[in-house]
Amino acid sequence: MTELLERAMSRLQSLPASKQDAIAAIILAEIEDDERWDEAFSRSSDLLAKRATAAMAEYRSGQTQELGVLSP
Repeated sequence: MTELLERAMSRLQSLPASKQDAIAAIILAEIEDDERWDEAFSRSSDLLAKRATAAMAEYRSGQTQELGVLSP
């Protein structure tokens, strides 16, 4: 456990149980969200690479159109 996490856990122990549970739920939700993103990206890397290759092929063959630059 890192020093920062140990400090946070120490402070959490002094809070009422309801606040401890609320913060624990936030931490667990964040960890689960990170895991979902990691899984989604790991599954999509092949698809993204294929689409990038197809897009570059279209660009090189003149099948794309330049978009105008938007000004603020």
